[in-house]
Amino acid sequence: MRILIAVAFALALGASAQGQALKQTKGDFEDKFRQLDEDFPTPNEARLASGAPGPAYWQQEVDYKITVELDEDARRLTGSEIISYTNNSPHPLPYLWMQLDQNRFAKDSADNLTRTSSDDGIIAYYTIRRAGALEELDGGYTISNVRSDTGERLSHIIRDTNMRIDLPTPLQPGETFTFSLDFKFNMYNTRVIGGRAGYECFDGKNEAGHCIFLAAQWFPRLHAYSDYEGWHNKAFLGSGEFTLEFGDYDVEITVPRDHIVSSTGVLQNEEDVLTEEQMRRLTAARTNSESPSFIVTPSEARENERTVARGSRTWRFTAENVRDFAFATSRKFIWDAMNVEQADADGPDVLAMSFYPNEADPLWSAYSTKSIAHTIDVYSRFSFAYPYPTAQSVNGPVGGMEYPMITFNGPRPQKDEEGNITYSARTKHGLISVIIHEIGHNYFPMIVNSDERQWTWIDEGINTFLQFVAEKEWDENYPSRRGEPRNMISYMKSQQQVPIMTQSDSILQFGNNAYGKPATALNILRETVIGRELFDKAFIEFSRNWKFKRPTPYDFFRSMEEGSGVDLDWFWRGWFYSTDHVDISIDKVTQGTLNTGNPAIENELKRREKADEPLSLTIKRNRDLPKRIEEDPSLLDFYNEYDPFSYGERDISR
Repeated sequence: MRILIAVAFALALGASAQGQALKQTKGDFEDKFRQLDEDFPTPNEARLASGAPGPAYWQQEVDYKITVELDEDARRLTGSEIISYTNNSPHPLPYLWMQLDQNRFAKDSADNLTRTSSDDGIIAYYTIRRAGALEELDGGYTISNVRSDTGERLSHIIRDTNMRIDLPTPLQPGETFTFSLDFKFNMYNTRVIGGRAGYECFDGKNEAGHCIFLAAQWFPRLHAYSDYEGWHNKAFLGSGEFTLEFGDYDVEITVPRDHIVSSTGVLQNEEDVLTEEQMRRLTAARTNSESPSFIVTPSEARENERTVARGSRTWRFTAENVRDFAFATSRKFIWDAMNVEQADADGPDVLAMSFYPNEADPLWSAYSTKSIAHTIDVYSRFSFAYPYPTAQSVNGPVGGMEYPMITFNGPRPQKDEEGNITYSARTKHGLISVIIHEIGHNYFPMIVNSDERQWTWIDEGINTFLQFVAEKEWDENYPSRRGEPRNMISYMKSQQQVPIMTQSDSILQFGNNAYGKPATALNILRETVIGRELFDKAFIEFSRNWKFKRPTPYDFFRSMEEGSGVDLDWFWRGWFYSTDHVDISIDKVTQGTLNTGNPAIENELKRREKADEPLSLTIKRNRDLPKRIEEDPSLLDFYNEYDPFSYGERDISR
């Protein structure tokens, strides 16, 4: 007997954020495929209609020479900086704007004064604890001695996280203005207050000798000035991150004598701060591309913690053409390193390094540095060769954060019921994923220098998409959180969301909106709408066109259409300019089965259901790609062979 089933369905592609303008006055017709040209900024000689930078493109340059010292006992950073600002714009500038990110932690900051509690009236303990810690913290900068290079005091006004500096005379196009200032601020306990930097103390002790210090957003720095917005001087509220200028850095970091420092840039005075044995090991690591080797061993780091040395050392780092600078310091650090040879002949060898306490091992020594190498391999094929000489992963209290050449990553192993150090599959994959993600940020936005304060998605979404690609090239069964379309269904149907093209501080459901949804959109474009070959060509061209430049979302949208030859305006409208989802409605059909509670039956059923799941295009097309775990069997562990559908006597007894 033949059964015919007819299904009626309605398809909604998603209206524009300016949806009313698309509705007709006669009838219900709505033009879902209306072009976006009227919504995009008009192309010009700085930003072409093709999505590429034009002959009139310009951007500013800011160079820094900084000295900073850590007072370990007081947990305070004190520094001085000399700043050279070059005006490459065609506009005279009567004043400069600087961002003072640490002022976010002042009691009267806009960030603190605008925080709200949940609607249900329940206040989390973490919220109360954080508020109390902020009340005790004397947070924010003390700024002094703002002077020109001739010694003239410069008039300046500080408002929240911004500082305006009035110049003696307007800075003309092509001119450079050099000035200096002194600053200091108290660091904070990141485990209590949160944030992207601060310190963490171990073993229940609050002595500074048992702490890791992470320095990020630690020095006053220039706001960006661009062709499309002028000064990017929105206050820092915590969510919208950074829009910065490229420049050269020369930084001297004074820390306790027995500290190990990880930093943006290249160490210039090894002989002053390292032992002969450490220098020998570092030299050997620069030629070893097979596996990481220790510069500071676990036993040496453990011994280093037992005694606190007197005195201090100054570590000097330089970095060329970077948009920011961060560092980490502790006497607890184990340090390992390996050389990464890039396939692209234009790319330099990269010294991949990890810094972590003994509390992070054995997980970190197995996976951190090799995850860095894997990321550079994959991302460079999809964009451009990694241009910097180092790439670093540091374990501390920050779950995941990125800066040029250095990243902060949080996952650590745990103790089991018997007190043995172990780690779950979730922790292992969490570490690999966060390192891929944060090292990946060195490409987007540390090199493709997008405006994070305005649009979080253009760096987080693009980076999460490439993270998904890199995870699937690590292991085809890798449990990626974001990227597969099926994982976005519940969010796409939810009511509490805003369009992706929403200013960063106004986003609802931050992770889904800025990371998951745009990453899924790009995966669909690559696998279904455009196809891998054309998508990859268009994406690589966008990346290389905007390397060390500042693209907007409109430059990205135009680049992908130009490079692929596919009209995507309807796609950008549906996915980025609205909260509508592709809606195919079918009347509810339910088939139920009895849950026996017997794992011998239920787990076998789950095994068959898993085997019957359709494979995504990504997995099918990645079948023949080499996997990192195949090339390096040392990465395999218990979880690569573990049968998730197995069961034991305890499961049956339940």
